[in-house]
Amino acid sequence: QVLLVESGGGMVQAGGSLRLSCAASGRTFSTYALGWFRQAPGKDREFVAAISWSGTSTNYTDSVKGRFTISRDNAKKTVYLQMNSLKPEDTAIYYCAARRGTIARMVGNYDYWGQGTQVTVSS
Repeated sequence: QVLLVESGGGMVQAGGSLRLSCAASGRTFSTYALGWFRQAPGKDREFVAAISWSGTSTNYTDSVKGRFTISRDNAKKTVYLQMNSLKPEDTAIYYCAARRGTIARMVGNYDYWGQGTQVTVSS
């Protein structure tokens, strides 16, 4: 069982930055691949970024490449999403998720989810 709690969301102007954190509980955190997803009002939840259990492999959706960076600290059982050059279209609830095995981009591939944190980017 893995419990995930996101933090770090808020309101920021376009061009600004935020860093999201996701703290996990559970003894086997270091064996899980982790992902960040987001869901805007009226839209499906979509993949943003993922990182392997070791942190050596990452994957991003095209719209955030070069702006967002996913990282993890297994000793602190925490995954981060550094978001720079934010745009109004990045506005959404951001969720972290965990799965055993390799990186995945599909919502259905993840077993555990946090409650989400709101990110609002004003123009």
